[in-house]
Amino acid sequence: MKRSEINRIIENAESFIASKQFILPPWARWGVGDWKNNREAAAEVIDNMLGWDITDFGSGDFLRRGLFLFTLRNGKYKVDRKPYAEKIMIVEENQETPMHYHWLKMEDIICRGGGNLVIELYNSTADNRLASTPVTVKVDGIVRSVEPGGKVVLTPGESICLEQGVYHRFYGEEGKGTVLVGEVSAVNDDAGDNCFFEPVGRFPVIEEDEQPLHLLVSDYRNFL
Repeated sequence: MKRSEINRIIENAESFIASKQFILPPWARWGVGDWKNNREAAAEVIDNMLGWDITDFGSGDFLRRGLFLFTLRNGKYKVDRKPYAEKIMIVEENQETPMHYHWLKMEDIICRGGGNLVIELYNSTADNRLASTPVTVKVDGIVRSVEPGGKVVLTPGESICLEQGVYHRFYGEEGKGTVLVGEVSAVNDDAGDNCFFEPVGRFPVIEEDEQPLHLLVSDYRNFL
């Protein structure tokens, strides 16, 4: 992805998030100099990969297959005491986050506002394939069963609890608008806890055609 594309995505995300009256922490607005001046004080933010996160999953087409995320809080396995994480995400109509599950993380996916979020579900097999068994989940604490590959559509205010080993892919429902999505979960580890059904690139390879508006979580090691 080009840095200019990433910067425009961030600008649009800031505007959309603000329109939904969701406020990001002050350090979300920091530039590179601010990060360098606060490197020691902000060690948890940097080390636990909090902040701006944009991926096209290696597709080269962010609007077709991609995701905007901002990690607000996160612990680190076997390092600190915080056992939870929280993210805010933006999902466009028909913009796919590909099929995956987590070995360790249990999560609630929340439709915070805007359009509707479509989630397709499968159980996983021992060899990481798609199982042919019905999937049982809870939507706002209410048990629901769907056929393998079945869809759960979350409208604003609804949430789904996804346990470990449950394959899921999601996208915004066509014709309903951009979706503001929340995630509340156990500790998030994008380096070791994502099992994608097909190979994808989790973090983008960036072509630096302009200066970064804000650093991504994948930028910290290169800029700081």
